[in-house]
Order: sequence, then C-alpha cells, then structure tokens
Amino acid sequence: MDITHFLCLIFLFNFHSLIVQGSEFSSATETEKKKLQTCIVHVEQPDVGVLGQSDNLDVERWYKSFLPFSTASSDKRPRMVYSYKNVISGFAARLTEEEVQAMRTKKGFISAHLQRILHTQTTHTPRFLGLHQELGIWKESNFGKGAIIGVLDTGVLPNHPSFSDEGMPPSPAKWKGRCDFTACNNKLIGARAFNIDGNMTAGTGVEPPIDEDGHGTHTASTAAGRFVNYADVLGNAKGTAVGMATLAHLAIYKVCFGEDCGDSNILAALDAAIEDGVDVLSLSIGD
Repeated sequence: MDITHFLCLIFLFNFHSLIVQGSEFSSATETEKKKLQTCIVHVEQPDVGVLGQSDNLDVERWYKSFLPFSTASSDKRPRMVYSYKNVISGFAARLTEEEVQAMRTKKGFISAHLQRILHTQTTHTPRFLGLHQELGIWKESNFGKGAIIGVLDTGVLPNHPSFSDEGMPPSPAKWKGRCDFTACNNKLIGARAFNIDGNMTAGTGVEPPIDEDGHGTHTASTAAGRFVNYADVLGNAKGTAVGMATLAHLAIYKVCFGEDCGDSNILAALDAAIEDGVDVLSLSIGD
C-alpha cells in the first residue's frame, strides 16, 4: 500500500465517523426542509453488469440516478457539485432535506450528511523534530527528491522565495495534474482551486488558487519549502527558513476560502490528487 492510499484511509476513517454521526438530518421546519443545502452522499459502486463498462461516464450516470428528476428544471444552477471516483463512491450535491429522505429508498444508497465546514490549523518545524541538514535521517532521505507533495489548504503565493525552482529537476513523468497559475515552475508544479459550491451560490466564476491569508503558503513551505537564507519577520528572528522536503515537488489544492474549508471541497481535492499522481498529502485542517 503506497503512502497516498494510506493517508487517504486515515482521512476516510475519520470521514466515516462523520457519516455515521451525520447520517440523520435533524428535525426541521417545513421551510427548512425545502432549502437547498450541500450534502455528501455515499452510495454503492455501480453494477458493471447493469451499466456496461464502469468508466467515468457510467459512474456519473449512476450518481445522477439518485438525484430527483425535478432537479433538471427546478433550478438553473446544477445540483451536482462534485462526483468522487477515488476516495469514496459517492458525490456532493445541493439537495433539500425532503429530497435526501426520498433518496434513502433507492437501491444502492448508503448514507448522506450535510457538508461540514472545517478550519485551517498549523504544522511544526524541522528543529522541533530534531532534524539536521548535514546528518541523520533528513539528509539520508535526500530531502524528498522526486516526490510530489499535495497540500490542501488556502492556496499559495507562487512567487514566494520558498518555491524557487533553482536546481530542481522537471516534474516526474507520473505527474498528470495541471497548474492554474502562469507562475508554476519545476518546484511548484500544480495549483488548483476547489470551490464549485461556493462559486455557484455566489454566482461567480472559478477563482484562482491564490493564497489570501498566508496559511497555505506557510504550510506548503513548511512541507517542502527551499532553503531561504537571511529570512526574518519584521527584522526579528533572523535565520534560515526551510521546509521538510526541500527537493520535493509541490501540488497545491485550494480548499479553504476565508476561514471555511468545506469537506466536499476536501474530498474533491483528494480525488484529484490521487489521479494527478501525488505521493504524499498534507492537510493542516480540522475542527
């Protein structure tokens, strides 16, 4: 089992507990029952014998079969938010409580819960872990050379000196992701934003994966930032800023907007990271 799948299993273990805890919607007024809310729906995998070859098109068709027929004409905005293919068998959709209750009677339905909003947290430094540049396990690991680290957070500032690609080799052949910046390089090889639900609600287009509060830049540079000499904070704490895997490549997945990190966005980013070829996932996100 590779590290990406191992980390996803850890995430899904916690995610499964949320499904169990949130599988039943709380009692609500008649008005609330008709309100559209983003829900994460877990279903069985499609029956290949029924749908033919289980490709992406068939999976999408299977997921849409759980949506109410009326969704095609009742709202101009699409109800389907994300279709998941790797981390879970299921999807995120904008549904009313009544529609979720009707969905429970369909064959293949497992569970549904309202999207949870998580928040950014932080990480520690090499010094805290007792790592040294010139000796020990850090040096022997070759500083993560050739690995791709996927960071799910608030985005990134691509021109930060921690993401210089001086001396970095090109991205590995296994990399299948994309970069929605013009400033990507051999260090910062990918950057995407996941906020379909928020964009649909606000009526805005796709926003770039730019870091607006610094948290994502901090966690990405902590994970894989290059050695930056003479770093300081407003003239104080002068020294060398460095991440854990200085020679690893970075793929950024923006899932947090403001203080909120929707778990539908997180699942979509995990799904994409697996397809993109990411080796290790970094999430500094929690309650």
